[in-house]
Amino acid sequence: MRILKIRIGMIALLLLSLLVCSCSKPNPKETDLLHIASKARQQEKSGKAEHKKVILLVADSLLYQSIDHGLKEKSLPAIKSLIDHGQYYKNVVSSFPTMSVTIDTTLLTGAYPNEHGLPGLIWYSEDENRIVNYGTGPMEIIKQGIKEIADDTLVNLNGKHIKQTAKTIYEEIDKADKITTGSINGLIYRGPTAHKLSIPQWIKTPISLPDPIKVKGPDFLSFGVFTNPLADKVKLPVQITDRLGFTNEFALQTTEYLIRHQLLPDFLYVYLPDLDQKLHRRGPDDMDGVIKLDNQLQRLLQAFGSTEKAIQEVVIMVIGDSGMSDILPKDQDPIVDLTKLLKDYRIQKPGADITGDTEIVLAVNETMAYVYKLHTQQTLPNIAGKLMNDKRIDLIAWREGDWIRARQGGTGRSLSYRAGGRWKDEYGQSWTWEGDASVMGMGVDQKRSRLSYGQFPDGLQRLSGALHSHKGQFFVVTTKEGYELTGGSSPEHTGGAGHGAMNANVSLVPLIVAGTNHKPDKLRMVDMKDYILDLIRERQ
Repeated sequence: MRILKIRIGMIALLLLSLLVCSCSKPNPKETDLLHIASKARQQEKSGKAEHKKVILLVADSLLYQSIDHGLKEKSLPAIKSLIDHGQYYKNVVSSFPTMSVTIDTTLLTGAYPNEHGLPGLIWYSEDENRIVNYGTGPMEIIKQGIKEIADDTLVNLNGKHIKQTAKTIYEEIDKADKITTGSINGLIYRGPTAHKLSIPQWIKTPISLPDPIKVKGPDFLSFGVFTNPLADKVKLPVQITDRLGFTNEFALQTTEYLIRHQLLPDFLYVYLPDLDQKLHRRGPDDMDGVIKLDNQLQRLLQAFGSTEKAIQEVVIMVIGDSGMSDILPKDQDPIVDLTKLLKDYRIQKPGADITGDTEIVLAVNETMAYVYKLHTQQTLPNIAGKLMNDKRIDLIAWREGDWIRARQGGTGRSLSYRAGGRWKDEYGQSWTWEGDASVMGMGVDQKRSRLSYGQFPDGLQRLSGALHSHKGQFFVVTTKEGYELTGGSSPEHTGGAGHGAMNANVSLVPLIVAGTNHKPDKLRMVDMKDYILDLIRERQ
């Protein structure tokens, strides 16, 4: 998943809009810096500014394998400096599906999709009888319509789709007296403070978006060209050739300004998207993007004066969001076309209306997909059976009452499980299960009634989270490493890399923490919110 793909896809279509209208207007003056400065003064007066501030840098698709290789080759001096002065973990478990929009929601709410309600980059809404797509790729955006996708991305994602019961870290911190928060280019930003997204005229006119779009977020909200609180302070790269500001350069220049002018909020989320695109195209072994990221991090550290000065003032966290798996070259048949495997059913075509005749709806998230059963008498197991014999399929699973039924592609091996029971996994979660543990890649200690994870880290909980994330009759399907799914017009990454599935390569991400000795209790994305809150509350 990738937030970058959302933006690249949207921009590809927005470029077409230039043919219709090329005028623009500046953003209205933002008051975010006044929020930060005002709360900082209140902290000083009350004597409550005793904690270190926290900067969380989320580098899309940063791999621990790349870090290790760069350290060995001595090509990542900034990352090495942070590791030398802090903590380095290689096995933080991401969310599932391993798509950034879902992962980042898990990171910022401390909940899996069953609690925060965001199933993936693309999914089917039973209540609205339509596909929700935050921008999987240019072809699907063209077929579904830019206005609908823009509405979902800019309005509905934070406004409606993330459950109100799942509090973001910005909402949680707001309960604490005079603590300030900020987000730079984070797609998930829901918070307590009113903001406006200003739509440039050349975008607004052809797709009829409201201007401005009223949203709520942290005290400081920077979102590319749509809201730039520094517009009258410093010239930032927000042109079309700069991807409208959705780049590492925009995010880090904004962060550097806040550092140099002593305007950092107590917690600042910074999203760095550039690496993801390079790895999708070139594969996970490519190091050019990681070396460039390291150079950018070095510049950020120099904004403080040095690494030593930086970690005296703040806690710096650098985290990946998902891993990457190689996708085989085209001549090795890596693309699993679900429309061909399910050709006996009437499948909704991308962009077409879902009617009473539609039997199957597909929502493909690269190496993972939701397959929805609509107007057919066939059962989910029967439909899933059409995929079972394809040896490129890794896992198929669906809900059946309180139970989850999981099947292994190509072998027919099965496992069933439900929450609660005498079996405990390594995270203290309790389960009842029966069948073949190898389907979920689990180790079994019969004597102690303990389960351990290998191939699918935190597999039972993450799979359950996806299957309970939204309404509908559907099953989940993932591919083995080297393969990718398509629903007819889904983006393909043959010879490159992809994610979405649940295997360890795409699920385990690196975490670097410098500026504190406080260690995370559990190495899962879902536990990072509580860890960050602990850091903010920690007195120095």
